Amino acid sequence: MFKSKPYGWTSQYLLGFFFSYGVYLPFWAIWFKHIGVDDSDIGLLLGLGFAVRCIANLVITPRIHKVEHLIPALRGFTLLGLVACIIYIVCGGNLWALAAVTVLFNLSAGPIVPISDAITNHYAKEGHLDYGRTRLWGSIAFIAGSTVVGLCAQRYGADIIPWVALAGLGFAQIMAARNPVVMPVDVNSHQQSRPALMHILRDSSVVKLMLITALLQGSHAAYYGFSSIYWQKIGFDESVIGYLWSFSVAAEVGMFLISKRLFANWSINNMFRLAAVGVLVRWGLTATITDQWVMFAVQSLHSVTFAAAHLAAIRYIERSPSNHMVALQSLYNAIPLGAVMAVLTSVSGWIYGDWSANVFWVMAAMAIPVFFIRLPLPHKQPQSLTPQLN
Repeated sequence: MFKSKPYGWTSQYLLGFFFSYGVYLPFWAIWFKHIGVDDSDIGLLLGLGFAVRCIANLVITPRIHKVEHLIPALRGFTLLGLVACIIYIVCGGNLWALAAVTVLFNLSAGPIVPISDAITNHYAKEGHLDYGRTRLWGSIAFIAGSTVVGLCAQRYGADIIPWVALAGLGFAQIMAARNPVVMPVDVNSHQQSRPALMHILRDSSVVKLMLITALLQGSHAAYYGFSSIYWQKIGFDESVIGYLWSFSVAAEVGMFLISKRLFANWSINNMFRLAAVGVLVRWGLTATITDQWVMFAVQSLHSVTFAAAHLAAIRYIERSPSNHMVALQSLYNAIPLGAVMAVLTSVSGWIYGDWSANVFWVMAAMAIPVFFIRLPLPHKQPQSLTPQLN
């Protein structure tokens, strides 16, 4: 454990961070509700978090373009997240205090995701690991986090939620403090300049990538922000809600596990279209189904709506020059998973207050334009040793 190969080091870090993230995404809204925050303010707080992640990934993360700097940066941001989680516990229910600590927490969580992905991508390019099989450990940890916090909240009350998240971040910090036996090094890094984001965004292919992923990943905004509250409203208890989130990520794990074989002959465009079909079906059923057992089957579509879309985006990024990878990861996390999610989460709060479950129909409609967008691909790097990520 204390001296790991790249696969062990990366997967163990992902276990800690995504355990904590498995608490944050499904249950932070419930915790906010528990401490007295109303629905519209919950939407604003969650939207603020996505907005901060967007800004962090546009301004801070792209500055870390050399692979040698990735692990030190990951350690620093993990420590910042740990401190922010402690402040969450002690700051009370004041809206302005919660907003301030939400900014601090997401300043760390925002860069952690693209930086950890960039580390995994680098090791994959060097042939040390397979992206899908490594990333699935983060999904397994997400399942564990959402399951554990659901059971703990049912038994001990919602006050336990941030403490469970803190435990995951503490583990991640310990794992990040070690050095892997093979440190990330790019022999050409001294020749590579930091790419300008605006230059990258002038590429029409990148713009289309951002648009497609914004539509597909942005369709999860109401799910991340209000599905737990909605399910609680229609009578699901906290443990069932935790199981529903866990089941969705279990389906995601299965997709990561078989993705290389399953998508071996699929184009990136067809993977995105498959995700669009999943979005239409999943959110349409979520808006109409209230039986908790049927909802488990609906949740299995997370393997398509999130995982297939994410894998397609990662395949695109892996084809890019190595000094562009962190910048593209940053843009992917800043725009579709940051800015768009921030706006849609805030809007979802208002729509949910008036329309309740019908907010999911709005999310379903976001898939329709994806069927009409064709994404041109960058030329695959000839020196890449990456096993094809499919």
